[in-house]
Amino acid sequence: MITWIKGGEVIDPRNGIQKRQDIIVRNGKIEKLLAPGGFEPPGEGDVHSVDATGMIVAPGLIDMHVHLIEPGEEHKETIATGSMAAAAGGFTAVACMANTIPVNDSPSVTEFILERARKANLVRVYPIAAISKAQKGETLTEFGDLKEAGAVGVSDDGRPVTDSGLMRRAMEQAHHFGLPVISHCQDLGLSQNGVMHEGAVSTRLGLRGIPGVSEDIMVIRDILLAKLTGYPVHIAHVSTEGSVDFIRKAKQAGIPVTAETAPHYFSLDHTAVMDYDTNAKMYPPLRELQDVEAVRRGLAEGVIDVIATDHAPHSSLEKDVEFEKAAFGIIGLQTALPLTLALVRDGIMELPAAIAKLSCSPAEILNVKAGAIEEGNEADLTIFDPYAEYILSREIIKSKSTNSPFLGKKLKGKAVLTMVKGKVIWESDELSPRR
Repeated sequence: MITWIKGGEVIDPRNGIQKRQDIIVRNGKIEKLLAPGGFEPPGEGDVHSVDATGMIVAPGLIDMHVHLIEPGEEHKETIATGSMAAAAGGFTAVACMANTIPVNDSPSVTEFILERARKANLVRVYPIAAISKAQKGETLTEFGDLKEAGAVGVSDDGRPVTDSGLMRRAMEQAHHFGLPVISHCQDLGLSQNGVMHEGAVSTRLGLRGIPGVSEDIMVIRDILLAKLTGYPVHIAHVSTEGSVDFIRKAKQAGIPVTAETAPHYFSLDHTAVMDYDTNAKMYPPLRELQDVEAVRRGLAEGVIDVIATDHAPHSSLEKDVEFEKAAFGIIGLQTALPLTLALVRDGIMELPAAIAKLSCSPAEILNVKAGAIEEGNEADLTIFDPYAEYILSREIIKSKSTNSPFLGKKLKGKAVLTMVKGKVIWESDELSPRR
């Protein structure tokens, strides 16, 4: 079977490509990139054509920070349902965090995740293993064994590694095994019992706040540890102006640090909580407008390398309760692309830079072979319509959970076809009539 993707604008940030091209996919790989109309179908065999006219063809999107929940809380999400949501959002790969039940701190759990992903047969799933056993921050896991089982990075995401000595050893060990360290930056002494950002809104609502400095302090610590060891650290879900400023200065000083933010941190601020909407409760919490603007600047300047969703599904059992008791977290796999495209329309970033933060940049940090459209590469591709407008409804959402503050909101930009290893794993109704 040959797949002929024709008429689309191919954007490959890694190779500096932005032009109309046709792509020929055969046996799961990109066989040829050529000028539009330059392909002559062979007389024998099947040719499956995809008309991508007016659409963008990008390297498969990679979300380096998701929570697929399985094993342990399958009523919220499974690897199969999370993978389907990822495919519908244009993602060809996701990296799932270790805070499952049991924690992914042993090869058996890593192998279980990979086996479930194979059965789902949708997106690529890259397990992130725990830094510490049971995520207690006391003893390092066996990084070598976890990598051999299939882990591509380590993180105690969901909890900070408060012991600076343990974090230093984690960075040293991880570097030895070629594993990125992903840091959840939170000072528990400052954030404990907080349920939203500390500021005017929390005061008005009578809710205990979490100050931005609780993130900043740990960002500074991990930057200093990266400087001390000479080994890189990746800062997860950046949400504050202070964090952006400290990461900027660290990069200017040549300290090996990378960072990510999530779409909600450049799209919403803490006023989204005004009606006690638990779908807007997350960690880190939504911050103030000046933080939102700083995150946007950080993306524009390249201070923040990656856009990741921090997809955290919760059922109504955890969300339809009093705000103080509600679980932290929102889903994000199907809203990341349109929210990122809003930055392009707002003039914050050019489209190739935005695509880079969703493809080649996470691939480089995770050390996985992906994020480029090159002849001979496996065909992991995302085709999206940057102009498609729609209302986000529960019916559209493929995740088991629907905890999103964007429900009922108009979005612009939509994945219409997602391909992994040459296999179409998601196709929107919008594309079908064009074929």
